[in-house]
Amino acid sequence: MNRSLHTCRVGIVLFVAALLLPIVAAAYEVIDVPHGGRIEGIVTLSGDAPEPKGFNLITFPDPVYCGRISNGRGWRLLYDFVVDSGRGLKDAIVLLEGVESGKPFDVSVPLIEARDCKFEPFMTVVRNGHAVEVINMDPVMHDIQGYETSPEAGNRVLFNTPLIMNHQHRRGDLYAMHNHAPGKSLVGPVYLNKGRRTFYMQCGFHAYMESWAMAVNNPYYTLTDPKGKFVIEGIPPGTYQLVVWHPQTGPGTTKFITVQPDGKLIERLSLQAPKGNRTAYKVMDNPRFGLEALGHPVDIQPVVETQQ
Repeated sequence: MNRSLHTCRVGIVLFVAALLLPIVAAAYEVIDVPHGGRIEGIVTLSGDAPEPKGFNLITFPDPVYCGRISNGRGWRLLYDFVVDSGRGLKDAIVLLEGVESGKPFDVSVPLIEARDCKFEPFMTVVRNGHAVEVINMDPVMHDIQGYETSPEAGNRVLFNTPLIMNHQHRRGDLYAMHNHAPGKSLVGPVYLNKGRRTFYMQCGFHAYMESWAMAVNNPYYTLTDPKGKFVIEGIPPGTYQLVVWHPQTGPGTTKFITVQPDGKLIERLSLQAPKGNRTAYKVMDNPRFGLEALGHPVDIQPVVETQQ
């Protein structure tokens, strides 16, 4: 990351030191890969895509400002599944396990922004032992709660800390595009326990703000695009475990693949959509949750994005 840019970005830097396997993996070694292979394909969602989670804005702080992104009826939606017309699933992580040497490993620090009461990006990949930077670009306070996750052991709290806004922030007209300005820097280490590889953050004030991250030990990973497509290139010939994961589909899926010198593999992979009632957060057109329930006029306008 450009140093001058880094110094003007202020936020929380989360250092990740995850043990991804039962034993400590060998350090990754950068080598030339003159006859590297390539994997490409698509990840689809099997089953019906769940409805987005719905959060009534008047039950959370800052309903007018956070309602800049809403459905026009006082509800904020969290689209944790984005599926196109061909069932391609966006933001699934595709990675190779067992690659101990190969192409250079990017060491830049991923940046997550809290902007208009939304974490962007929704999914992040971070190098094991490195950091994630989180900054507040909003003129309202956020409270960051971090959890490490495991299918076997569930969630464990890692930290809970305020994500402070810039007190010189120009609020202006909340219905207009204001001057997004980062808040004060906070730094703290986060260590994932053995066997855990993922963590997520949620705002304690605004429950519809979620972001997920996975720690990896090599650079052979990617996120699927809006059509569910992916490409991983420059792979040293060998046999590896191909892993596909999305935070809302359970443990994901794995398979062993063999990459030949200058070879090309095409994979069509699928993740199972969750079934049944997965959340209590749903849009309900009920007078109890209408804007009049506050007892005073509230004008929530989705000036940034009208959610469907």
